[in-house]
Amino acid sequence: MSSSTATQDFVPKTRVGKVTDYVDSRVGGSSLVKEFGRKIFPDHWTFMFGEVALYTFVILLISGTFLTFFYDPSMAETEYDGSYLPLRGVEMSVAYASTLDISFDVRGGLFMRQVHHWAALLFVAAVAVHMLRVFFTGAFRKPREFNWIIGCVLLILSLAAGFTGYSLPDDLLSGNGLRIIDGVMKAIPVIGTYLSFFLFGGEFPGTAIVGRLYVLHILLVPAVILLMIGLHLFLVVLHKHSQYPGPGRTNTNVVGYPVGPVYAAKAGGFFFIVFGVLAAIAAAFTINPIWNYGPYDPSPVSAGTQPDWYIGWVDGALRLMPGTLGNFDLEFMIPFPWGTNALSLNVLIPALVPAIILFTLMFAWPWIEGWVTKDTREHHLLDRPRNAPTRTAIGVAGVVFYCVMWAAASSDLIATHFMVSLNDVTYWLRALVIIGPILGFMVSRRISLALQRKDREIALHGRETGRIVRLPHGEFIEVHEPVDDYKLYTLTSFDSPRVSQPTPDENGKVSRLDKVHGRLSRFFFEDRVAPVRPSELAASHDDHHDEVAGTKDRESIASR
Repeated sequence: MSSSTATQDFVPKTRVGKVTDYVDSRVGGSSLVKEFGRKIFPDHWTFMFGEVALYTFVILLISGTFLTFFYDPSMAETEYDGSYLPLRGVEMSVAYASTLDISFDVRGGLFMRQVHHWAALLFVAAVAVHMLRVFFTGAFRKPREFNWIIGCVLLILSLAAGFTGYSLPDDLLSGNGLRIIDGVMKAIPVIGTYLSFFLFGGEFPGTAIVGRLYVLHILLVPAVILLMIGLHLFLVVLHKHSQYPGPGRTNTNVVGYPVGPVYAAKAGGFFFIVFGVLAAIAAAFTINPIWNYGPYDPSPVSAGTQPDWYIGWVDGALRLMPGTLGNFDLEFMIPFPWGTNALSLNVLIPALVPAIILFTLMFAWPWIEGWVTKDTREHHLLDRPRNAPTRTAIGVAGVVFYCVMWAAASSDLIATHFMVSLNDVTYWLRALVIIGPILGFMVSRRISLALQRKDREIALHGRETGRIVRLPHGEFIEVHEPVDDYKLYTLTSFDSPRVSQPTPDENGKVSRLDKVHGRLSRFFFEDRVAPVRPSELAASHDDHHDEVAGTKDRESIASR
């Protein structure tokens, strides 16, 4: 005799449930959703920068789709006959005329343009700040090196998306930006002129650049950004999210909340908050009023033009570069068999070298730091920036370098608004672009080390309470109160690498590469504050308990 147990299949009762069950029985999505819904994510306010970048990109897609319905990317000449009376009858490109129509004749068009532009600025800012957070906390270390590379690519793509969209209205401001690109390309020897003709479809401004930038802006660049975002989120789920150190948090676990329903609800609410803030800014503050600039005309030279902030540092570098260094002229002719070509180093160096150095260091940094520290472990716990003083100082130096070049893009406005000489402003900024990063490095490293010493003092002796007690022999002391276990863990649990000395090989010789490694190790770790050892912590707590007990006895005697 045999027996069998029959299992009843789940039968949904609602129409939505039946449809969902029908789809799930064929694609098996419930297991994936269940697994992802159980994924734990830590909770910290600095993790919101990545979310802001994602949400602003979604807003860019929504607002950009609306704008494509009415924008015409043509450089053909037309006579404007729209609603903006000061420009009626003016010859302009179809692209500029359609942008004016969006602003004045399409219901809600100006609002959507404003939302799109503000969202673009916030998107680049959120990506940049997110990358800074990853850098300063060491979240790029093993196993997240490739995710760091994806972040660097996303930063470059965000700049490309911003610049290609910024150039589409074909107004005076965007035309000046394209004029700079044309000048940089023509400064390249031999092939520069051909590159310019190919890009612009003839002599600048040509007849094809707006249409080509339009294809890049709405198709190619967003597609690659979507691909990079997908890869980034996949690697975040694969490697699990990094977290700040704290009690119970290790390299093998994640302390936080599951995606469903906690993070899903928070993410949905936060998206609408970001959307609402952007909508309020777009409704209240005008940005890029193209009707004030007029159509682009390549013949005059206009002053006071400013690019968007994320491109301004390249413009600033061009303004800071001198034409000569002493008696050496930075623009000279190079003879070739077919003739001579100009080499304009005063254009090529500022336009290309700072960007090449910056992004090369960014892409290579995980491996540079890994080689210096000789650390091959996986890191899922983040560093406090103060606990990596040299890395923090290098990051601050890079930020100062960028900010000085960004400020240099407004050198003419600085001179006119403060009524000082433009030459003096340029000379000061030239000095600051060299001295500023050095000072930023030195000051930030000293501050980081000082904060470490303060943390060590708090861990050993507790925090200051402000209570002054007089001892029997007349001495006045301040009573310190020990910090809680959570704070103590944060103050004491971190790695502090030591200087790695070069080791000779079997022949007793130290290779040149090992010497370089030794110098870099001293540069990184010679100034260090050792973490509090358990023996030091136990001894200090014993002394503190004796001090507190004696103080309480004296206070009780004094109160009788």
